[in-house]
Parts: sequence; C-alpha cells; structure tokens
Amino acid sequence: MSRPIARLTLAAAFALAAGPALAACYADYRATMDNPLRLHYGVIELPDAACSVAAAAPVIAERIGADGWELLQVISVFDQAGLAARRADAGDFFLRF
Repeated sequence: MSRPIARLTLAAAFALAAGPALAACYADYRATMDNPLRLHYGVIELPDAACSVAAAAPVIAERIGADGWELLQVISVFDQAGLAARRADAGDFFLRF
C-alpha cells in the first residue's frame, strides 16, 4: 500500500517542480524607428530574470535595437494567459524578437 502513495508523492513533486519551469514570461511594448518614422506594437518572450517592467526594458531594447528599433515603452509584463488577446494587435511583431 505504501508503494502507490510513494509513486503519487513522487509524481506530485515532479509536477510542482516542473510548474515554474513551464511558466513563461512575456511583455508588450511600443517601439519607434526614424527615417522614415515608423512605430510598432510588439509582444516578446522574456527570460524569467527579466519578468518585471523595469527588468524587461533593457532586454527588449537590446533585442529590437539589433534591427534598428528604439524602445519607447514597456507596457506590461504577463504570462502565457495574456498571449491570445495580444496576438492580433501585435501582427508581424508578435514574438518576432
């Protein structure tokens, strides 16, 4: 009888440990580019260490800056539940960088 309990306990421990690893972090932002003036709204995936507005800004600025974009604003940071609502608004800039 203790074997099924031990297996169940072990399975629960693995599930709890995997939970945070599966939790993703995303941000939506606004960016600009000059000559000619262009603006875009985008959604980007972030590492767990950058999962706040303040920590996300330098990560986003570096990634989009490689293509000549300048970060204007990090609007918000959210988890996977917020992706679907933002997909249409981000268009080509949905998880591009």
